[in-house]
Amino acid sequence: MPKLRTQAAKQNLLRRVRKQRLKYITVLPSLVTILNGVFGFAALILAGHNEFAKAGYVLLLAMIADMLDGHLARISKSTSSFGGQLDSLCDIISFGIAPAFLMFKIVEYKFKAIEFEPIERFIWLAAAAYTSCTAIRLARFNVENEEDESTHINFIGLPAPAAAGVIVSTVIFHQERLGRILQQGSKFYAVCENTIIYVLPFLSLALAILMVSRIRYQHILNQYIRGKKPFAYLMWLMLGLGAVLWNLQIALVLIFWGFTISGLAKWAYYKIIRKEELISFSTDHPTAIAIDGANTPTQNDTV
Repeated sequence: MPKLRTQAAKQNLLRRVRKQRLKYITVLPSLVTILNGVFGFAALILAGHNEFAKAGYVLLLAMIADMLDGHLARISKSTSSFGGQLDSLCDIISFGIAPAFLMFKIVEYKFKAIEFEPIERFIWLAAAAYTSCTAIRLARFNVENEEDESTHINFIGLPAPAAAGVIVSTVIFHQERLGRILQQGSKFYAVCENTIIYVLPFLSLALAILMVSRIRYQHILNQYIRGKKPFAYLMWLMLGLGAVLWNLQIALVLIFWGFTISGLAKWAYYKIIRKEELISFSTDHPTAIAIDGANTPTQNDTV
């Protein structure tokens, strides 16, 4: 008899779960999120037609939409699990599949006259690895994320939009600025152009690893823009906007590459250099470490 009651209770619970339906959503944030995915799809179409620079700019619009949807949800106080899941589904299109496909197409376009199977396989592998690691990065973020984004100080692993920004900014620079800086048709221009194309698959693999790593990256919006900040922050922000207005292509490369390298450099500093300094200090001053060991900075405290 108790067993039958237990089974009946389980069946009732399953019925209640199945009856749950999503009745209400926030329209405006969800619409902006879907716009992010639409931009990613448009970038795929443009890259398929060898419009590489246009595809890159459309992905920049997807990044803007990705920033706006969360901001709109917080303003309307309507953050929800549905919005987070929808955001990740659109992000995998715009910041996972589209950048990988863009990288694949531009490298394939450059090597279309070369029929060497190992190169083709490696390009496929780099694109697949980038897409897969983006999906893993987004899934992990959904599991570990807190709803109150204002409490976020750091990202664990390179954010997917930043990784996509590195590829996009490099492609845009290659397509629109390199020929203006160097004399198009010269040997040096050909060397630089080919070098960028050769590096892109390796760059995609490196970005894929950084996305699934545990390296901490600063949340720029929460740390330097949102809330009351020192006056110097405004000066740096104005300097960055000036660089964007002066030369958009170069500014994009500096911003995305600088952000990616900054987290890696900080990790290397605390992992290698700072660790060696602490070991050396503890060897030379064992008494000080024993007395003040609780206040000694560690990697987890400072990163």
